[in-house]
Amino acid sequence: MTGETNHPYVPRDLILPDYVPVFLSQSTILAVYGISSLLVVSFMWLLSGRGLKKSKVDRVLMCWWIFTGLTHIILEGYFVFSPEFYKKKTPHYLAEVWKEYSKGDSRYAGRDSGVVAVEGITAVLEGPACLLAVYAIATKKSYSNILQIAISLGQLYGTLVYFITSILEGDNFATNEFYYYAYYVMANVWWIIIPTTILVHCWKKICAAFEVQPQKKTKSR
Repeated sequence: MTGETNHPYVPRDLILPDYVPVFLSQSTILAVYGISSLLVVSFMWLLSGRGLKKSKVDRVLMCWWIFTGLTHIILEGYFVFSPEFYKKKTPHYLAEVWKEYSKGDSRYAGRDSGVVAVEGITAVLEGPACLLAVYAIATKKSYSNILQIAISLGQLYGTLVYFITSILEGDNFATNEFYYYAYYVMANVWWIIIPTTILVHCWKKICAAFEVQPQKKTKSR
């Protein structure tokens, strides 16, 4: 093998000049991500309950938005603005994450233009919007449900584009079936399930609010 193809990714003819193998183990990468996420979610759960005294539904929503917002900004933001992450010769954690994840979808290591575009929009627009959603729920802003619907639609659109473009390009970017299902499928399907659930929840709340308005007007007369 030449230095340009000495990597674990599929397709094997993917050219990655000066590729440096992953330093950290899979268990270390996943443990750091899992523990960090758990700390963030736990902090938000406690803050929203004891400090803000929100309902359980609002607390769950705030936990989701803080988790997904920071994931978009930090993790996906690093990918977007670090095109040569696979060349890192020191164990930079975020570079290690994407070297590892690319075993499930080599389009990340190969800088597929569609993936970069979707992730760029997600990191720059949706990430901050998720944090705004946390604030909107906490302070009971009138735009809270509309904002959550908008973000959820964006997440659904981005995830569907991500899957569909892969299918159209042959759906052959995973090193093996384990990485295909564990990384490519399971790590992304939640951004279809959860945004869809939030869409239904917020839609019902908006409809309920509009149904109340005529009743109030009738009573005032």
